[in-house]
Amino acid sequence: MATSKVLSEAQVAQYREQGFLAPIPALTPAEAAAARDSLERHETALGHPIGPGERSKSHYLFTWVDALMRHERILDAVEDLIGPDILCWGSIFWIKEAGAPSYVGWHQDLQYWGLDTDDLVNVWVALSPAPLEAGCMQVLPGSHHERLDHVETYHEDNLLSRGQELTIDIGEREPATMALAAGEMSMHDGRLAHGSGPNTTDDRRIGIAFQYMPTRARQTLVEWDTASLVRGVDEFGHFDHGRVPEADLHPDAVAFHRRAVTALRELIYAGAERESDPSV
Repeated sequence: MATSKVLSEAQVAQYREQGFLAPIPALTPAEAAAARDSLERHETALGHPIGPGERSKSHYLFTWVDALMRHERILDAVEDLIGPDILCWGSIFWIKEAGAPSYVGWHQDLQYWGLDTDDLVNVWVALSPAPLEAGCMQVLPGSHHERLDHVETYHEDNLLSRGQELTIDIGEREPATMALAAGEMSMHDGRLAHGSGPNTTDDRRIGIAFQYMPTRARQTLVEWDTASLVRGVDEFGHFDHGRVPEADLHPDAVAFHRRAVTALRELIYAGAERESDPSV
């Protein structure tokens, strides 16, 4: 591997063996606060928290999310793991309101994303403090070397689209906790089992996740999918490169986002036992 930009050899080795790294500096406190403010100003204009329609692939809608996705410190760390030619397949807000029962069931992302790659890096950036009490992410170290079975529960408090849950007994494993301060990020392999509990604090737990992968990756579940070229060159052309929004919620951006999220919904529910709903 070429000289690392951000990560040490020990960190890269841990990621390969255990499947995760945390915490890692990403944004300054001021940058994290500004991002949270941008989100919450939009929510104030809406009159309610951001909904499922805008929660996924929101970098196509908002200039500030696109800028976060391309943040140099984030991309430098990703490059240390997968090389210089990088696509970002998606972005998604993970928000747990103060005292809410919402949780994320234990799951492995690449079991149902349709992406043919062993090098997907899921980056989770904290825009507010994310301690264990706020329902920070937990992972099963080394589980990216396994393929684990899931069931679909459609539980109303499970933030996953189909309420996915692993069938293994988590109590027989030793989860690692990835608590983050605002501005810090975690990184985990797309096959690593992870989940998170409810937010029992008096503040919102706000995070945004980005899924990065090398440009050689393919989509196997739908014929058309999108990914933004965020660094390097794409010599493969397997994805429609996402548009950079001219302005927040520009009409062209809204139209492209609608098409992208429709494709995302289709692949997320591919093989599901019942028809899709709008909560991708």
